[in-house]
Amino acid sequence: MVRRSGGRQARHAQRSAPLAEAMKPVRPGECGGRYQPFSADDLGAVVGNIFRILEEVGFKEATPHCIESCTAVGAVLGADGRLRMPRSVVEDALAKARRNLTLYAQDPEFDLDLSGSRVHFSTAGAAVMVADSEQNEYRPSTARDLYDLARIADNCEHIHMFQRMCVLRDIEDPYEMDLNTTYCSVAGTRKHAGASWGHYTHLEKSIEMLHIIAGGEASWRARPFVSQSNCFVVPPMKFASDALECLRVAVQGGMPVLLLSAGQAGATTPATLAGAVSQAWAECLGGLVYVNAIEPGAPAIIGTWPFVSDLRTGAMSGGSPEQGLISSACAQLGIHFDLPFGTACGMTDANMPDFQAGAERAHTLMPPALAGANIIYESAGMYSSLLGVCPESLLLDNDVLGATLRAVRGIEVNEKTLGFDDLAEVCLGEKGHYLGSDHTLAVMQSEYIYPDVGNRFSPTVWEQSDKPLAIDSAIRRRDTILASYVPTHISPAIDAEVRAKFPIRLQIEDLPKTA
Repeated sequence: MVRRSGGRQARHAQRSAPLAEAMKPVRPGECGGRYQPFSADDLGAVVGNIFRILEEVGFKEATPHCIESCTAVGAVLGADGRLRMPRSVVEDALAKARRNLTLYAQDPEFDLDLSGSRVHFSTAGAAVMVADSEQNEYRPSTARDLYDLARIADNCEHIHMFQRMCVLRDIEDPYEMDLNTTYCSVAGTRKHAGASWGHYTHLEKSIEMLHIIAGGEASWRARPFVSQSNCFVVPPMKFASDALECLRVAVQGGMPVLLLSAGQAGATTPATLAGAVSQAWAECLGGLVYVNAIEPGAPAIIGTWPFVSDLRTGAMSGGSPEQGLISSACAQLGIHFDLPFGTACGMTDANMPDFQAGAERAHTLMPPALAGANIIYESAGMYSSLLGVCPESLLLDNDVLGATLRAVRGIEVNEKTLGFDDLAEVCLGEKGHYLGSDHTLAVMQSEYIYPDVGNRFSPTVWEQSDKPLAIDSAIRRRDTILASYVPTHISPAIDAEVRAKFPIRLQIEDLPKTA
């Protein structure tokens, strides 16, 4: 008896073919907001608490420029040196704030629409080590690692932007480190890139470099493709002077800013989750007042990143279930205030890609995605509570992000998706099943998402395929990308001009060029 396999082969060929954009089961910017951890009354109480913190407690150690700018719009500098912001001042900043923000990419295909509850995933982090899953060990991170991470992320469909992931420990000079961090990120990906700077003069020189890459200052200001991650506040409620100056330069230079508050519950924010959310939002809204005092409507993303502590030890626990909960609560406030919003989830306390890592990645990512966070940073590749980064994990996590986005998209109900005609044909005719029906084939790609690295083999097929593990597939895919993919969106002439003017340390001549 000859076994018929034409149908299976046809389905496999159809699934393997590149999908047209309209056919994809998920796309960047699927709309969340269905999950709301706060009731309406609870949300009102938290909002009131946020305004009370700003008006009654305020900020310590504002810079002269911050004091001058904020008092000019109504903030009050107290005798105790704290800068307080009455509710009317904050509401005025909210009224002026930029909404419906687009984060531009070097390739317009990857522009991100941050309006409403549209959801996107980004990398981020400042790991000081690389987790090598083949050797099961850690080593210091380098400039080449950052460039390689960007190249891998450029090939991950569900990683929508690339924010710096590791520290360049092979570059000691702080200025050169900041400059090369920017270069490695924008050279490695066509997507929007994020970075941070330790001193405002480093940022000024980096913006000069970005003008060259963009084709001039006017082109840069029209489509700024790099944003600044700015920890302008040291929780609880204390400004950071160097970061405030970097914030000023970014706003004046047309660079979007992520106003980042990264307190740790039980250590630098209240241990209660509602208290941690309140403080994080108060800190970020204080930053928003300053941004709009410098330039009304300047592009800014609210970055409430309250982290969770393991209160038994005091250590950060990015993989805890509370991390997803606290971040989704912050996302609900982002929708309430109708502001571009980002949070951090997807971190793991595991040291290597294993069951713990995958489980923590998934259960922390899902709540803020369903809650409608515009950008979820730290969503891929980070280990050991942000101390380590694993390149091959970007490929594993891309599958997790796609699955998460599929849940965000939800279930569409219309005459076609109810499937009555197909049901009637199967049940009243002689088919007896839906396999191979026109309706099934029509939706097998638009309704369902499939893993790129993970497999769904039966035990027999798995054994016949040399028993592959997902991590092995990810490593092979990583090696293929790094051996063959070098982005060419920055022309050789522009790259040469940049290298002539700035101390770029990354050497890429040994890599093949891709179209």
